[in-house]
Amino acid sequence: MRARREEFKDIQIVIVTFADSRLLRGYQKRFASSFRVVSDPNRVLYAALGFGRGSVWRVWGARAAWRYVQLLRAGHRLEKTSQDTLQLGGNALIDQNGKLAWRYAGAGPDDRPSIEQILASIANLP
Repeated sequence: MRARREEFKDIQIVIVTFADSRLLRGYQKRFASSFRVVSDPNRVLYAALGFGRGSVWRVWGARAAWRYVQLLRAGHRLEKTSQDTLQLGGNALIDQNGKLAWRYAGAGPDDRPSIEQILASIANLP
């Protein structure tokens, strides 16, 4: 998404994580330098948007294992985490009135909408 940021024009992008707020600065610097990042450690927003938890098999099954193999081959390092790896995420668009305009709930850690899907949803906002 960072590489295509200009296509989002004046849309404010906010990344919500349940990680401890003390970890946000490093996360933002490493992954999301051009976006606002906020912490939701109690997962209030996750619950409100219907982003549930995945099963161990869905999160750590064959598809996820293959993705980690690809990342390792590309030179990435795996890091241990104390975070809840079963928490599922998603994407949401909130309109100017603060109402949910679009939601994509991921079925697993690798399930995200394409940039084209997000841009199309933005184009359909009133």
